Amino acid sequence: MRSILASSLMLSSILIPAVANASTSPDDASVPTQNLRVSTGLVAPVLLGSVYIDTPNGLESSISPAESQIGLSLTVDSNGQAHNVKVVKSGNPFWDARVVDAIQNSRFKPGTVDKQAVPVDMNLTVNIVP
Repeated sequence: MRSILASSLMLSSILIPAVANASTSPDDASVPTQNLRVSTGLVAPVLLGSVYIDTPNGLESSISPAESQIGLSLTVDSNGQAHNVKVVKSGNPFWDARVVDAIQNSRFKPGTVDKQAVPVDMNLTVNIVP
């Protein structure tokens, strides 16, 4: 008797969700489905050319980098210009300011969605080599 009772309890817990999923209410059928936009994908912005920063004459060796990286967060607009450039990983304040200025004055090939230029938020790592 106990094995019959246990199996009937187990079967009822399995069948209840199946019945709930199988039945659809008339309200669900009458709701129009939204047309979802399917994209061919995002093409990320590309920096056009390398960025060179001139080192002032007589610069102290303590300020001169020995290969470092500066991480930036920025938005590239649909015209290929960088906006809202912020340092997220600092090398040192002297180079951070120069790198931010250089990136703001650089040009990018804008990012696209379905071949349409769009603003894109992105992260950029700048390698400083002596």
